Amino acid sequence: MKKGCPYGTHRVISPKGVLPQPADVIDNTMEIYDNEVLIDVKTLNVDSASFTEIVRRSCNGKKPTDDLTAEDIQAIKDTMLGIVAKAGKHKNPWTGSGGMLIGTVKEIGPAYVGDLKVGDKIATLVSLSLTPLVIEEILEMRPAIDQVDIKGQAILFQSGIYAVLPEDMEEGLALSALDVAGAPAQAAKLVQSGQKVLVIGGGGKSGLLCLYEAKKRAGVTGLVVCAAGSQKSEDRARSLDLADAYFHLDATDAVSMYNKAMELTDGELFDVVINCVNIENTEMASILATKDEGTVYFFSMATSFTKAALGAEGVGKDVNMIVGNGYTKGHAAITLQCLREHEGLRNLFKEMYA
Repeated sequence: MKKGCPYGTHRVISPKGVLPQPADVIDNTMEIYDNEVLIDVKTLNVDSASFTEIVRRSCNGKKPTDDLTAEDIQAIKDTMLGIVAKAGKHKNPWTGSGGMLIGTVKEIGPAYVGDLKVGDKIATLVSLSLTPLVIEEILEMRPAIDQVDIKGQAILFQSGIYAVLPEDMEEGLALSALDVAGAPAQAAKLVQSGQKVLVIGGGGKSGLLCLYEAKKRAGVTGLVVCAAGSQKSEDRARSLDLADAYFHLDATDAVSMYNKAMELTDGELFDVVINCVNIENTEMASILATKDEGTVYFFSMATSFTKAALGAEGVGKDVNMIVGNGYTKGHAAITLQCLREHEGLRNLFKEMYA
């Protein structure tokens, strides 16, 4: 059996010398190296920005939540199969992002170090954009929640993080939450007691979890505000009592977002702004809503960090900007605990995503 690099560089075909994530093409043969794990894949949870772009390009500008025809679904399938056939992984060529998967451990290399056992049901917490993947067949697609059931296999590298699926909740429920586990866990790290916090995209999956964590950390002396993208998503967050104030606004309208932030904070602006949207050109709305020396956490994979950096410079804003790293220590445990602690949140996730 061949020896593998812990970071999976042995799988890179082109360009040579890079890690699997930035690589254009990786080797997706399913014969494992000595430190790899082979997974029988059940479901792919494509990240929201990626799936939205795939649907838009495959279906003449439609959104995942639109009424999609059988021809639309086939076009989406063809796009996904084409991505994997070309790259050996599901790395969206337009957003550069991937998603995650759930499946069952089929085989473990003899040099792999860890607690996994054959038969364990796991969610990989590393991106599909670096995961060797084979899709034999797409069995079912749930576009509104970015989930795709497949028949296929994938490889987990020695360095790849994962979570064994909990026994106290459905697989689909756990998958939907773990897909965005980095967001609420980062909110838990960033938000301190008494702070003013704005969650842009607060009515979406990651936004709702961030609101819950932010409210818990900011406490009774803090202010947590939900900025939703529509009346429907605002009502969704409001029904769960996750924030102190709610509104809906086009997050690409930076000036309107700034004016609303000034109004809600009596001109002080927010200590922490968390951006969870899945569309482009929301960087300046986030930056303008943040006070000087405050923090913006860009969880959205639709973020252009060039636009964020140059935009902040252009308006003279001295803010700390954090890249939306999908991993922080304990993120799986923190996120699943959110669903355990808040019955309404758990029921909503179960209804929408499980």
